[in-house]
Amino acid sequence: MLELDAIRIRQDQFTLTAGFTVAPGQRVAVIGPSGAGKSTLLSLIAGFLAPDGGRIRWNGTDITDLAPGKRPLSIVFQDQNLFPHLSVAANVGLGLRPDLRLSRAEQASVQSALERVGLSGLEMRRPAALSGGQQSRVALARVLLRARPLILLDEPFAALGPALKAEMLDLVAGIAGENRAAVLMVSHDPADARRFAPDTVLVAEGTAHAPQPTAALLDAPPPALAAYLGQ
Repeated sequence: MLELDAIRIRQDQFTLTAGFTVAPGQRVAVIGPSGAGKSTLLSLIAGFLAPDGGRIRWNGTDITDLAPGKRPLSIVFQDQNLFPHLSVAANVGLGLRPDLRLSRAEQASVQSALERVGLSGLEMRRPAALSGGQQSRVALARVLLRARPLILLDEPFAALGPALKAEMLDLVAGIAGENRAAVLMVSHDPADARRFAPDTVLVAEGTAHAPQPTAALLDAPPPALAAYLGQ
């Protein structure tokens, strides 16, 4: 279980607070006005930012001061975190070993992950030779291979068309289900939240609120969210 205990961060004139839990296997959208702090929230959980107050725990263990690479999570950004000079297989293999000195068993695991996301036969291509959807699949293959219990998604599919984006969301749901991983997904699209996440964290007016049912929140949004959605 992920626990944010009285988290507070201040950046210049911006302050964000958060205090809630996310259970194993729970899929949660993170939605709110632009600049409200959605990406900041994920960066705090991932360890790229340090809170000014409060603690972050995973299954009761304090991870507030752990380096990002030591935390029990995988994160995918909008740019997919791919290295342009490496092949598809190498980009995925980084999920197992940063030095890419993979054993035969690890190489087989990379191949299995690529097959799982529909990229078999593209192992030696570079990211620039892939479509946007294929690049997304490479990033998800790495997530699948790492099998971490917490997945953070910072709008990785924002540039995709509706049909392909829906396909990627369903693929993430399948990957998360296999590992019973908790997922927090930043999105600007309420349709994505409805499709993917039974629960949603609203980030608005300096607070990341506790997860609440997505349908109820979007059907009757509070004023800050309603203004953002144009309702």
